[in-house]
Amino acid sequence: MTLKVTEAGERGNPVVVLAHGFPELAYSWRHQIPVLAEAGYHVLAPDQRGYGGSSRPEGIDAYNITELTADIAGLLDDVGAEKAVLVGHDWGSPVATNFPLFFPDRVRAVAALSVPPVPRAPAPPVQIWRKFFGDNFFYILYFQEPGVADAALGANTYESMRRMIALEGFGEPPENLVDRPLPPLPEWISAAEFDRYVQAFTATGFTGPLNWYRNFDRNWELTETTPAPTITVPTLFLAGSADPVLSFTPRDHVRDVVTGEYREVLLDGAGHWLQQERPDQVNAVLLEFLGGLK
Repeated sequence: MTLKVTEAGERGNPVVVLAHGFPELAYSWRHQIPVLAEAGYHVLAPDQRGYGGSSRPEGIDAYNITELTADIAGLLDDVGAEKAVLVGHDWGSPVATNFPLFFPDRVRAVAALSVPPVPRAPAPPVQIWRKFFGDNFFYILYFQEPGVADAALGANTYESMRRMIALEGFGEPPENLVDRPLPPLPEWISAAEFDRYVQAFTATGFTGPLNWYRNFDRNWELTETTPAPTITVPTLFLAGSADPVLSFTPRDHVRDVVTGEYREVLLDGAGHWLQQERPDQVNAVLLEFLGGLK
């Protein structure tokens, strides 16, 4: 694996790894990277595997949770760091919260943005969702069939990214969106910033990122036993109160997986793209969390 990494701060300082989600890039942390570096941290923000300038291995299984967490361990090896604080957003959050289970001796703390720490499901997650949603559309189930969402999203990357950044259509079949006008860009992202995403996904396509979603059941198998049964390090969950992801990622079983110190912060009215939408608030919460670590 080769990962393209945005690096800031001095090597030797405490390491903070920023793990983005879907459909994002290391660029999604552009408001956090300089602030954390200025505060005295060594910041590593990779384009995760399948994204941007990083390797895009073929095969769905190449994107399972053991591979994704091992990528983070490889980053630490590369800079000679024994431990790091992991901060993950969206799909980066499961990477951050599973890392302490697979590499308990290499993590100081965890911050999960938008997606809370969740215990292992009682059955394979895709099977649970199929029973729960039945014939109703659910975007994660739509993503399961190789090639289908890949082609639909890649047919017009600009339009796809506009709808995803506005969170339009995640509750509807793609055919419902064909004649619908494009939503405006949210005020928190400029046209030039948005173009960075369009250019990246035009170049790479969506198959690598979608393969992450195709490993939910495989990840369930791989986490039946892990080197550590729970997260024992300090853990922060930070989300927007208006984030639709909270509707299907309940937080009432967090303590089944987090046995260390735990804190939850909800930003009133904030949505899903938290670190871009509310950068100053997110930075303040992260700096307070990091500053309180022993």
